[in-house]
Amino acid sequence: MMSKVVYTLTKEQKRDICEWISHIKFSDGYASNLARCVNIKEFRMHSMKNHDCHVFMQNLIPIAFCEMLPKHVWSALTEVSLLIQILYSMTPDVNKVQELEGSVATILYDFEKIFPSVFFDSMEHLIVHLPYEPRVGRPMQYR
Repeated sequence: MMSKVVYTLTKEQKRDICEWISHIKFSDGYASNLARCVNIKEFRMHSMKNHDCHVFMQNLIPIAFCEMLPKHVWSALTEVSLLIQILYSMTPDVNKVQELEGSVATILYDFEKIFPSVFFDSMEHLIVHLPYEPRVGRPMQYR
């Protein structure tokens, strides 16, 4: 039997997260009803719209997994959430974007220490170019 990796959740933890997500209420227009996207019996999320995925990645991942994952895994996920949150803001702060541009390599390095190599393909490495985009163009949502 293979040992579990550090980011594996137990069934109880998966159930707790699914139940937590199914009970979250958002103000009108912020996100849709995520309860319809959660299957508590199978511990899965499905049929999320693009905006709901962004809300989940930007705001809910750091809160949901704070006490369930080891600190180094949680902090790597939180860094990516912060990166996405800053890059997709209506008016990204140029200084923060430049800081992020320097820290993206560290974030990817942390991910490479945590996740197996099969997790990575060209899409995961595109994150290196994301902080450069708002500096040369406009904020992401206007393109």
